[in-house]
Amino acid sequence: MHSATLARSVRLFRAFRNEQTDRDTFYRVLAADSADQVAVHAPLDGSLLLDVGGGPGYFSDAFRARGATYVGIDPDAGELSARGVPGQNMLRANGTRLPVRTGSVDVCYSSNVLEHVSTPDVMLAEMVRVTKPGGTVFVSFTPWWSPWGGHETSPWHYFGGHYAARRYTGHHGHEPKNRYGTSLFAYSVGAALRWAAAREDATLVRAFPRYHPWWACWVVRVPGLRELVSWNAVLVLRKGRGRPSGAPDLSGHAWVTPVLSPSSAPVRSSSAVPGRRSPAGRSTAR
Repeated sequence: MHSATLARSVRLFRAFRNEQTDRDTFYRVLAADSADQVAVHAPLDGSLLLDVGGGPGYFSDAFRARGATYVGIDPDAGELSARGVPGQNMLRANGTRLPVRTGSVDVCYSSNVLEHVSTPDVMLAEMVRVTKPGGTVFVSFTPWWSPWGGHETSPWHYFGGHYAARRYTGHHGHEPKNRYGTSLFAYSVGAALRWAAAREDATLVRAFPRYHPWWACWVVRVPGLRELVSWNAVLVLRKGRGRPSGAPDLSGHAWVTPVLSPSSAPVRSSSAVPGRRSPAGRSTAR
């Protein structure tokens, strides 16, 4: 699973500690690592990749460097223009109503958006819908019970999301950017795995903790433990029928036998079709 070493985990953790003071460096490091990680599961050179929650374009740079044609979607105009002007092929739209035709993209990617959406299963279904048969869905999110589940209100989210938000407001004099019940929601690894196992149009290829070294990936098999120590969970799905030959099952769930959706059409490359603004705020760490 690319270079998932302990040294890599330490490097990402150090970058994460500087996210608030050196945003550019942090997101460039994370974006490059993410492109490497996706490339293990799907060829990027010559592929059409849709990033749901693309933000200001750091991930665009990394995926284009890998040879992909990149299209990013984000509901937040502030995020899209965080580096000045929106990047190339960036659209303002809603992840739960993607303005993209069914079966259009080779890779559908999302990083730390699910926990900001009130209906994460709907967004996941949309990601599968727009992916071509045989294509890859790669999605990561921060589980609610992980150390960073409450984002900037952590670790007080363990006492309840509303309590954590009130405590943050009282301590800092303003509301948190990620407000529980409005722009931050509780979503678990178990819920995501159950959703994937029930799909009839995609197959779960693997699930693993995103930032862990390869030898710690077993934690995702253990209910309860995976919620606490995954920090960030990844699901990789293949749009299509049956389990890919030789694919490892790290999810602890049975493989499903899906039914293909045969429609295939190009992404609408005209102006963005703005869906209603998602309740999603933006994560402080993608």
